[in-house]
Amino acid sequence: MKNNVKVARVHVDLTQQQLAEKVGVTRQTISLIEKGKYNPTLKLCLAICYAVNQSLDEIFWVDQEGLLDEKSKG
Repeated sequence: MKNNVKVARVHVDLTQQQLAEKVGVTRQTISLIEKGKYNPTLKLCLAICYAVNQSLDEIFWVDQEGLLDEKSKG
């Protein structure tokens, strides 16, 4: 799943480690989320949004076409 976590994180000048500490996960988890290789829980998505001061839609929104594309790849 594509997301804008890295863009949002860099915009507020946080490293992966700093964001991880703010939201209570490991740096590796943040890395996997940014690469689209890990689907975070809604609770973690919200924590990330609060940490970078952006909305859920701004960071994690996937339109229907994007969702269908992801399903066809899997």
